[in-house]
Amino acid sequence: MILKISVENYKSFDKREELSMISSSKIQTNRNHRIKIKQVNVLKNAVVYGANASGKTNLVDVLRFIKETLSGGLPVNSVNSFCRKNEENKERESVFEIQFTVGDSFYAYGFSAVLSRRTITEEWLYELMQDGSAHNLFIRTGDAAPSLGEGVTPTTSERNRFSVYAEDFAGHDTQLFLEEMSRGKKYDSKSKLLFFPVVYHWIMQNIIVLNPNTALSSTDLYYNETSLENISHLIQTFDTGISRISTKKISVDELSKMVPKEVLMGIFATFRQQMQMTSLPEMQMSWRIADGFFNIRICGNDEPEITTLVLNHGKSFFDFDFAEESDGTKRLFDLVDMLLTSREDTAYVVDELERSLHPKLTEHFLKLFMDAHDGKRMQLIFTTHEDTIMDQDLFRRDEIWFVERDNENSSHIYSLDRFKERYDKKLSKAYLEGRYGAIPVFRRFSFRKEE
Repeated sequence: MILKISVENYKSFDKREELSMISSSKIQTNRNHRIKIKQVNVLKNAVVYGANASGKTNLVDVLRFIKETLSGGLPVNSVNSFCRKNEENKERESVFEIQFTVGDSFYAYGFSAVLSRRTITEEWLYELMQDGSAHNLFIRTGDAAPSLGEGVTPTTSERNRFSVYAEDFAGHDTQLFLEEMSRGKKYDSKSKLLFFPVVYHWIMQNIIVLNPNTALSSTDLYYNETSLENISHLIQTFDTGISRISTKKISVDELSKMVPKEVLMGIFATFRQQMQMTSLPEMQMSWRIADGFFNIRICGNDEPEITTLVLNHGKSFFDFDFAEESDGTKRLFDLVDMLLTSREDTAYVVDELERSLHPKLTEHFLKLFMDAHDGKRMQLIFTTHEDTIMDQDLFRRDEIWFVERDNENSSHIYSLDRFKERYDKKLSKAYLEGRYGAIPVFRRFSFRKEE
Protein backbone atom coordinates (compact mmCIF):
# COMPACT_ATOMS: atom_id res chain seq x y z
CA MET A 1 0.00 0.00 0.00
CA ILE A 2 1.12 3.55 -0.67
CA LEU A 3 2.30 5.40 2.45
CA LYS A 4 3.57 8.70 1.03
CA ILE A 5 4.07 10.43 -2.32
CA SER A 6 6.73 13.16 -2.44
CA VAL A 7 7.72 15.45 -5.30
CA GLU A 8 9.93 18.47 -5.83
CA ASN A 9 10.61 20.70 -8.86
CA TYR A 10 8.15 18.93 -11.15
CA LYS A 11 5.60 20.85 -13.22
CA SER A 12 3.66 23.09 -10.79
CA PHE A 13 5.42 21.66 -7.71
CA ASP A 14 8.43 23.80 -6.75
CA LYS A 15 9.49 22.98 -3.18
CA ARG A 16 9.03 19.50 -1.74
CA GLU A 17 5.34 18.58 -1.39
CA GLU A 18 3.92 15.42 0.14
CA LEU A 19 0.65 13.48 0.31
CA SER A 20 0.55 11.06 3.25
CA MET A 21 -1.64 7.97 3.61
CA ILE A 22 -0.70 7.50 7.28
CA SER A 23 -3.82 7.95 9.38
CA SER A 24 -4.17 10.53 12.13
CA SER A 25 -4.34 9.09 15.63
CA LYS A 26 -6.75 11.89 16.62
CA ILE A 27 -9.53 10.76 14.26
CA GLN A 28 -11.62 7.81 15.45
CA THR A 29 -14.39 7.88 12.82
CA ASN A 30 -14.54 5.36 9.95
CA ARG A 31 -11.94 3.08 11.50
CA ASN A 32 -12.54 0.54 8.73
CA HIS A 33 -10.94 3.06 6.34
CA ARG A 34 -7.59 2.05 7.83
CA ILE A 35 -5.48 -1.06 7.43
CA LYS A 36 -3.03 -1.84 10.21
CA ILE A 37 0.31 -3.14 8.96
CA LYS A 38 2.58 -3.94 11.87
CA GLN A 39 2.26 -0.81 14.02
CA VAL A 40 1.22 1.57 11.23
CA ASN A 41 -2.37 2.49 10.33
CA VAL A 42 -2.57 3.11 6.58
CA LEU A 43 -5.49 4.96 5.01
CA LYS A 44 -7.40 3.31 2.18
CA ASN A 45 -8.67 6.50 0.53
CA ALA A 46 -7.55 9.98 -0.42
CA VAL A 47 -9.79 12.48 -2.21
CA VAL A 48 -7.99 15.53 -3.62
CA TYR A 49 -9.76 18.85 -4.28
CA GLY A 50 -8.53 21.99 -5.98
CA ALA A 51 -9.41 24.63 -8.53
CA ASN A 52 -8.74 24.13 -12.23
CA ALA A 53 -4.99 24.34 -12.96
CA SER A 54 -4.21 24.03 -9.24
CA GLY A 55 -1.97 21.00 -9.76
CA LYS A 56 -4.31 18.05 -9.03
CA THR A 57 -3.55 16.35 -12.33
CA ASN A 58 0.17 16.97 -11.80
CA LEU A 59 -0.05 15.07 -8.51
CA VAL A 60 -1.54 12.04 -10.28
CA ASP A 61 1.06 12.48 -13.00
CA VAL A 62 3.90 12.03 -10.49
CA LEU A 63 3.09 8.32 -10.20
CA ARG A 64 2.58 7.96 -13.94
CA PHE A 65 5.98 9.62 -14.49
CA ILE A 66 7.73 7.29 -12.03
CA LYS A 67 6.24 4.24 -13.74
CA GLU A 68 7.04 5.52 -17.22
CA THR A 69 10.66 6.21 -16.24
CA LEU A 70 10.88 2.72 -14.74
CA SER A 71 9.70 1.17 -17.99
CA GLY A 72 12.17 2.78 -20.39
CA GLY A 73 14.08 5.66 -18.86
CA LEU A 74 13.42 9.38 -18.64
CA PRO A 75 10.90 10.31 -21.37
CA VAL A 76 12.24 12.54 -24.13
CA ASN A 77 9.49 15.09 -23.49
CA SER A 78 10.45 15.42 -19.81
CA VAL A 79 13.08 18.08 -20.61
CA ASN A 80 10.49 20.79 -19.96
CA SER A 81 8.78 19.12 -16.99
CA PHE A 82 10.73 20.95 -14.27
CA CYS A 83 8.87 23.68 -12.39
CA ARG A 84 9.23 26.63 -14.75
CA LYS A 85 8.38 29.40 -12.27
CA ASN A 86 11.98 30.64 -12.33
CA GLU A 87 15.14 30.18 -14.37
CA GLU A 88 17.13 28.50 -11.59
CA ASN A 89 14.86 25.44 -11.62
CA LYS A 90 16.09 24.43 -15.07
CA GLU A 91 19.38 23.19 -13.59
CA ARG A 92 17.96 22.17 -10.24
CA GLU A 93 17.29 18.53 -9.38
CA SER A 94 13.73 17.23 -9.53
CA VAL A 95 13.00 14.65 -6.83
CA PHE A 96 10.45 11.81 -6.85
CA GLU A 97 9.86 9.38 -3.98
CA ILE A 98 7.18 6.94 -2.89
CA GLN A 99 6.97 5.09 0.39
CA PHE A 100 4.93 1.89 0.33
CA THR A 101 4.48 -1.59 1.71
CA VAL A 102 4.88 -4.95 0.03
CA GLY A 103 3.48 -7.58 2.32
CA ASP A 104 4.66 -6.50 5.77
CA SER A 105 7.84 -4.82 4.54
CA PHE A 106 8.12 -1.02 4.30
CA TYR A 107 10.13 0.65 1.52
CA ALA A 108 11.12 4.09 0.26
CA TYR A 109 12.13 4.26 -3.40
CA GLY A 110 13.03 7.38 -5.31
CA PHE A 111 15.30 9.17 -7.72
CA SER A 112 16.43 12.67 -8.57
CA ALA A 113 17.15 14.06 -12.03
CA VAL A 114 17.99 17.25 -13.84
CA LEU A 115 15.11 16.98 -16.28
CA SER A 116 16.28 19.71 -18.66
CA ARG A 117 19.37 17.56 -19.36
CA ARG A 118 17.54 14.21 -19.13
CA THR A 119 20.06 13.09 -16.53
CA ILE A 120 19.36 10.96 -13.46
CA THR A 121 21.62 12.18 -10.66
CA GLU A 122 20.70 9.79 -7.85
CA GLU A 123 18.55 6.71 -7.17
CA TRP A 124 17.88 4.95 -3.88
CA LEU A 125 15.93 2.19 -2.17
CA TYR A 126 15.58 1.87 1.61
CA GLU A 127 13.78 -0.58 3.84
CA LEU A 128 12.00 1.36 6.58
CA MET A 129 12.12 -0.19 10.04
CA GLN A 130 9.58 0.06 12.88
CA ASP A 131 12.03 1.83 15.17
CA GLY A 132 12.21 4.74 12.73
CA SER A 133 15.53 3.76 11.16
CA ALA A 134 16.10 3.08 7.46
CA HIS A 135 18.35 0.40 5.97
CA ASN A 136 19.87 1.26 2.62
CA LEU A 137 19.36 -1.51 0.05
CA PHE A 138 21.06 0.20 -2.88
CA ILE A 139 22.09 3.64 -4.06
CA ARG A 140 23.59 5.13 -7.20
CA THR A 141 25.01 8.64 -7.46
CA GLY A 142 26.02 10.46 -10.61
CA ASP A 143 27.95 8.35 -13.14
CA ALA A 144 29.32 5.99 -10.48
CA ALA A 145 28.33 2.33 -10.45
CA PRO A 146 25.38 1.53 -8.13
CA SER A 147 26.30 -0.03 -4.79
CA LEU A 148 24.52 -2.22 -2.25
CA GLY A 149 23.84 -1.05 1.27
CA GLU A 150 26.12 -2.29 4.02
CA GLY A 151 23.38 -4.43 5.54
CA VAL A 152 22.74 -6.37 2.33
CA THR A 153 24.65 -9.68 2.51
CA PRO A 154 24.35 -11.63 -0.76
CA THR A 155 26.31 -14.79 -1.45
CA THR A 156 29.68 -14.47 -3.16
CA SER A 157 28.11 -15.57 -6.44
CA GLU A 158 25.31 -13.00 -6.15
CA ARG A 159 27.73 -10.23 -5.20
CA ASN A 160 29.86 -11.02 -8.25
CA ARG A 161 26.80 -10.94 -10.50
CA PHE A 162 25.70 -7.66 -8.97
CA SER A 163 29.16 -6.14 -9.52
CA VAL A 164 29.05 -7.08 -13.20
CA TYR A 165 25.55 -5.59 -13.65
CA ALA A 166 26.50 -2.45 -11.71
CA GLU A 167 29.73 -1.84 -13.66
CA ASP A 168 27.95 -2.36 -16.97
CA PHE A 169 25.20 0.06 -15.90
CA ALA A 170 27.54 2.90 -14.89
CA GLY A 171 27.01 5.92 -17.14
CA HIS A 172 23.41 5.05 -18.11
CA ASP A 173 22.19 8.41 -16.92
CA THR A 174 18.70 8.25 -18.44
CA GLN A 175 17.84 4.79 -17.07
CA LEU A 176 16.87 3.55 -13.60
CA PHE A 177 18.90 0.76 -12.04
CA LEU A 178 15.82 -0.78 -10.40
CA GLU A 179 14.50 -1.58 -13.87
CA GLU A 180 17.86 -2.98 -14.98
CA MET A 181 17.95 -5.37 -12.02
CA SER A 182 14.36 -6.53 -12.44
CA ARG A 183 13.87 -7.35 -16.11
CA GLY A 184 15.20 -10.60 -17.50
CA LYS A 185 17.10 -11.44 -14.29
CA LYS A 186 16.50 -14.69 -12.42
CA TYR A 187 16.63 -14.78 -8.64
CA ASP A 188 16.53 -17.68 -6.23
CA SER A 189 13.57 -17.57 -3.83
CA LYS A 190 16.03 -17.06 -0.95
CA SER A 191 18.19 -14.51 -2.73
CA LYS A 192 19.30 -11.49 -0.70
CA LEU A 193 18.77 -9.42 -3.86
CA LEU A 194 15.15 -10.43 -4.28
CA PHE A 195 14.07 -6.96 -3.20
CA PHE A 196 14.91 -5.67 -6.70
CA PRO A 197 12.14 -7.52 -8.60
CA VAL A 198 9.76 -7.45 -5.62
CA VAL A 199 9.80 -3.64 -5.42
CA TYR A 200 9.88 -3.11 -9.19
CA HIS A 201 6.92 -5.38 -9.92
CA TRP A 202 4.85 -3.93 -7.06
CA ILE A 203 5.25 -0.40 -8.40
CA MET A 204 4.61 -1.39 -12.02
CA GLN A 205 1.72 -3.82 -11.44
CA ASN A 206 0.04 -2.71 -8.21
CA ILE A 207 -0.15 1.05 -8.80
CA ILE A 208 -2.83 1.61 -11.46
CA VAL A 209 -2.99 5.17 -12.81
CA LEU A 210 -6.16 6.17 -14.66
CA ASN A 211 -6.72 9.52 -16.33
CA PRO A 212 -9.45 10.74 -18.70
CA ASN A 213 -7.36 9.58 -21.67
CA THR A 214 -6.54 6.10 -20.37
CA ALA A 215 -7.25 3.63 -23.18
CA LEU A 216 -5.58 0.31 -22.40
CA SER A 217 -6.41 -2.22 -19.72
CA SER A 218 -5.26 -5.76 -18.98
CA THR A 219 -8.57 -6.70 -17.37
CA ASP A 220 -9.96 -10.14 -18.21
CA LEU A 221 -13.53 -9.30 -17.14
CA TYR A 222 -14.87 -9.27 -20.69
CA TYR A 223 -13.65 -12.75 -21.65
CA ASN A 224 -16.14 -15.07 -19.95
CA GLU A 225 -19.89 -15.25 -19.42
CA THR A 226 -19.77 -15.24 -15.62
CA SER A 227 -17.90 -11.95 -15.37
CA LEU A 228 -20.07 -10.41 -18.10
CA GLU A 229 -23.13 -11.34 -16.06
CA ASN A 230 -21.57 -9.74 -12.97
CA ILE A 231 -20.86 -6.56 -14.96
CA SER A 232 -24.48 -6.54 -16.19
CA HIS A 233 -25.82 -6.72 -12.63
CA LEU A 234 -23.37 -4.08 -11.46
CA ILE A 235 -24.15 -1.62 -14.26
CA GLN A 236 -27.87 -2.06 -13.56
CA THR A 237 -27.37 -0.62 -10.05
CA PHE A 238 -26.29 2.68 -11.64
CA ASP A 239 -29.66 3.14 -13.41
CA THR A 240 -28.12 3.36 -16.89
CA GLY A 241 -30.97 1.49 -18.59
CA ILE A 242 -28.65 -1.37 -19.58
CA SER A 243 -30.07 -4.78 -18.70
CA ARG A 244 -27.60 -7.13 -20.35
CA ILE A 245 -24.05 -7.05 -21.70
CA SER A 246 -22.61 -9.52 -24.18
CA THR A 247 -19.87 -9.61 -26.80
CA LYS A 248 -19.67 -10.36 -30.50
CA LYS A 249 -16.70 -11.16 -32.70
CA ILE A 250 -15.52 -8.72 -35.33
CA SER A 251 -12.72 -9.02 -37.88
CA VAL A 252 -9.47 -7.08 -38.02
CA ASP A 253 -10.81 -5.35 -41.15
CA GLU A 254 -13.93 -4.20 -39.28
CA LEU A 255 -11.82 -2.83 -36.44
CA SER A 256 -9.46 -1.07 -38.84
CA LYS A 257 -12.44 0.94 -40.13
CA MET A 258 -12.76 2.48 -36.67
CA VAL A 259 -9.05 2.64 -35.76
CA PRO A 260 -6.24 3.75 -38.09
CA LYS A 261 -4.66 0.60 -39.48
CA GLU A 262 -1.10 1.72 -38.69
CA VAL A 263 -2.12 2.20 -35.02
CA LEU A 264 -3.72 -1.24 -34.95
CA MET A 265 -0.69 -2.93 -36.52
CA GLY A 266 1.53 -1.16 -33.99
CA ILE A 267 -0.54 -2.56 -31.13
CA PHE A 268 -0.35 -6.08 -32.53
CA ALA A 269 3.43 -5.76 -32.98
CA THR A 270 3.84 -4.52 -29.40
CA PHE A 271 1.79 -7.46 -28.15
CA ARG A 272 3.94 -10.00 -29.96
CA GLN A 273 7.13 -8.33 -28.76
CA GLN A 274 5.92 -8.50 -25.15
CA MET A 275 4.97 -12.14 -25.61
CA GLN A 276 8.51 -12.93 -26.77
CA MET A 277 10.07 -11.03 -23.87
CA THR A 278 7.85 -12.68 -21.24
CA SER A 279 7.55 -16.11 -22.94
CA LEU A 280 3.77 -15.94 -22.52
CA PRO A 281 1.77 -18.10 -24.99
CA GLU A 282 -0.95 -15.43 -25.28
CA MET A 283 -1.87 -11.89 -24.27
CA GLN A 284 -5.12 -9.98 -24.06
CA MET A 285 -6.36 -6.50 -23.36
CA SER A 286 -9.53 -4.43 -23.31
CA TRP A 287 -9.27 -1.25 -25.33
CA ARG A 288 -11.60 1.68 -24.78
CA ILE A 289 -11.80 4.47 -27.32
CA ALA A 290 -14.43 7.17 -27.79
CA ASP A 291 -16.62 5.14 -30.12
CA GLY A 292 -15.97 1.59 -29.03
CA PHE A 293 -14.88 -0.94 -26.45
CA PHE A 294 -12.85 -3.81 -27.83
CA ASN A 295 -11.27 -6.96 -26.44
CA ILE A 296 -8.17 -8.20 -28.24
CA ARG A 297 -6.56 -11.58 -27.63
CA ILE A 298 -3.45 -12.84 -29.43
CA CYS A 299 -2.34 -16.47 -29.19
CA GLY A 300 1.06 -17.26 -30.70
CA ASN A 301 1.10 -16.50 -34.41
CA ASP A 302 -2.65 -16.93 -34.85
CA GLU A 303 -4.88 -14.19 -36.21
CA PRO A 304 -5.91 -11.78 -33.39
CA GLU A 305 -9.31 -12.56 -31.87
CA ILE A 306 -11.35 -9.37 -31.48
CA THR A 307 -14.70 -8.90 -29.76
CA THR A 308 -16.76 -5.81 -29.03
CA LEU A 309 -19.50 -5.07 -26.51
CA VAL A 310 -23.18 -5.43 -27.33
CA LEU A 311 -25.64 -3.76 -24.92
CA ASN A 312 -29.32 -4.47 -24.40
CA HIS A 313 -31.73 -1.97 -22.82
CA GLY A 314 -34.71 -3.22 -20.82
CA LYS A 315 -37.03 -5.35 -22.92
CA SER A 316 -35.94 -3.80 -26.20
CA PHE A 317 -35.67 -6.25 -29.08
CA PHE A 318 -32.72 -4.30 -30.49
CA ASP A 319 -29.10 -4.29 -29.36
CA PHE A 320 -27.09 -1.10 -28.94
CA ASP A 321 -23.44 -0.41 -29.77
CA PHE A 322 -21.11 1.01 -27.14
CA ALA A 323 -20.79 4.22 -29.18
CA GLU A 324 -24.50 4.92 -28.66
CA GLU A 325 -24.20 5.10 -24.88
CA SER A 326 -23.90 8.34 -22.90
CA ASP A 327 -20.53 9.67 -21.77
CA GLY A 328 -21.43 8.79 -18.18
CA THR A 329 -22.17 5.17 -19.05
CA LYS A 330 -18.91 4.93 -20.99
CA ARG A 331 -17.08 6.32 -17.96
CA LEU A 332 -18.52 3.56 -15.77
CA PHE A 333 -16.97 0.97 -18.08
CA ASP A 334 -13.60 2.66 -17.49
CA LEU A 335 -14.03 2.17 -13.74
CA VAL A 336 -15.88 -1.14 -13.41
CA ASP A 337 -12.66 -3.16 -13.18
CA MET A 338 -11.95 -1.39 -9.87
CA LEU A 339 -15.11 -2.88 -8.35
CA LEU A 340 -14.86 -6.45 -9.63
CA THR A 341 -11.10 -6.92 -9.63
CA SER A 342 -9.57 -9.95 -7.95
CA ARG A 343 -6.32 -8.03 -7.49
CA GLU A 344 -4.84 -7.74 -4.04
CA ASP A 345 -2.81 -4.95 -2.47
CA THR A 346 -3.53 -2.49 -5.28
CA ALA A 347 -3.57 1.31 -5.31
CA TYR A 348 -5.85 2.94 -7.90
CA VAL A 349 -4.90 6.53 -8.66
CA VAL A 350 -7.62 8.26 -10.71
CA ASP A 351 -7.72 11.75 -12.18
CA GLU A 352 -11.23 13.26 -12.39
CA LEU A 353 -13.09 10.26 -11.04
CA GLU A 354 -16.45 12.02 -11.39
CA ARG A 355 -16.02 13.01 -15.07
CA SER A 356 -19.39 12.72 -16.86
CA LEU A 357 -21.00 11.12 -13.78
CA HIS A 358 -24.01 12.47 -11.88
CA PRO A 359 -23.06 13.34 -8.26
CA LYS A 360 -25.25 10.48 -6.99
CA LEU A 361 -23.53 8.03 -9.36
CA THR A 362 -20.15 9.15 -8.05
CA GLU A 363 -21.28 8.64 -4.46
CA HIS A 364 -22.79 5.24 -5.34
CA PHE A 365 -19.55 4.16 -7.00
CA LEU A 366 -17.48 5.17 -3.97
CA LYS A 367 -19.74 3.28 -1.56
CA LEU A 368 -19.59 0.19 -3.77
CA PHE A 369 -15.79 0.42 -3.91
CA MET A 370 -15.53 0.67 -0.14
CA ASP A 371 -17.95 -2.23 0.39
CA ALA A 372 -16.27 -4.43 -2.22
CA HIS A 373 -12.84 -4.01 -0.66
CA ASP A 374 -13.75 -3.70 3.01
CA GLY A 375 -10.90 -5.08 5.12
CA LYS A 376 -8.65 -5.55 2.08
CA ARG A 377 -5.40 -3.85 1.17
CA MET A 378 -6.99 -1.77 -1.56
CA GLN A 379 -6.54 1.99 -1.98
CA LEU A 380 -8.27 4.67 -4.00
CA ILE A 381 -6.58 8.04 -4.50
CA PHE A 382 -8.50 10.38 -6.77
CA THR A 383 -8.94 14.01 -7.78
CA THR A 384 -12.34 15.60 -8.10
CA HIS A 385 -14.40 18.82 -8.13
CA GLU A 386 -17.44 17.03 -6.69
CA ASP A 387 -18.15 18.83 -3.42
CA THR A 388 -21.23 16.74 -2.52
CA ILE A 389 -19.02 13.82 -1.48
CA MET A 390 -17.02 16.02 0.92
CA ASP A 391 -18.85 14.45 3.82
CA GLN A 392 -17.45 13.18 7.12
CA ASP A 393 -19.84 10.23 6.96
CA LEU A 394 -18.18 9.15 3.70
CA PHE A 395 -14.54 10.20 4.31
CA ARG A 396 -12.36 10.83 7.32
CA ARG A 397 -10.85 14.31 7.64
CA ASP A 398 -7.36 12.91 7.06
CA GLU A 399 -8.59 11.39 3.78
CA ILE A 400 -9.56 14.79 2.33
CA TRP A 401 -6.76 16.77 0.67
CA PHE A 402 -6.42 20.05 -1.17
CA VAL A 403 -4.04 21.34 -3.85
CA GLU A 404 -3.72 25.11 -4.19
CA ARG A 405 -1.50 27.42 -6.24
CA ASP A 406 0.11 30.39 -4.55
CA ASN A 407 0.75 33.84 -6.02
CA GLU A 408 3.92 32.53 -7.69
CA ASN A 409 2.01 29.67 -9.39
CA SER A 410 3.53 26.93 -7.19
CA SER A 411 1.25 24.10 -6.03
CA HIS A 412 0.95 23.14 -2.37
CA ILE A 413 -0.67 20.02 -0.89
CA TYR A 414 -2.36 20.02 2.50
CA SER A 415 -4.93 17.97 4.41
CA LEU A 416 -8.29 18.96 5.86
CA ASP A 417 -6.97 17.48 9.09
CA ARG A 418 -4.94 20.64 9.68
CA PHE A 419 -8.19 22.54 10.20
CA LYS A 420 -10.05 22.14 13.48
CA GLU A 421 -13.65 21.39 12.56
CA ARG A 422 -16.65 20.02 14.44
CA TYR A 423 -17.85 16.61 13.37
CA ASP A 424 -21.23 18.07 12.45
CA LYS A 425 -19.65 20.73 10.22
CA LYS A 426 -21.00 20.94 6.66
CA LEU A 427 -17.65 20.53 4.91
CA SER A 428 -18.81 21.13 1.34
CA LYS A 429 -20.41 24.46 2.30
CA ALA A 430 -17.29 25.58 4.16
CA TYR A 431 -15.12 24.54 1.20
CA LEU A 432 -17.17 26.50 -1.34
CA GLU A 433 -17.09 29.52 0.97
CA GLY A 434 -13.30 29.40 0.79
CA ARG A 435 -12.73 28.19 4.36
CA TYR A 436 -10.04 25.71 3.23
CA GLY A 437 -8.72 27.52 0.15
CA ALA A 438 -8.13 25.52 -3.08
CA ILE A 439 -11.01 27.21 -4.93
CA PRO A 440 -10.93 29.54 -7.96
CA VAL A 441 -10.34 33.22 -7.27
CA PHE A 442 -12.00 35.32 -9.99
CA ARG A 443 -11.05 38.77 -11.16
CA ARG A 444 -13.49 41.39 -12.28
CA PHE A 445 -14.01 41.79 -16.03
CA SER A 446 -16.00 44.56 -17.68
CA PHE A 447 -17.62 44.24 -21.10
CA ARG A 448 -17.31 47.45 -23.07
CA LYS A 449 -20.42 48.39 -24.92
CA GLU A 450 -20.15 50.09 -28.28
CA GLU A 451 -21.45 53.67 -28.33
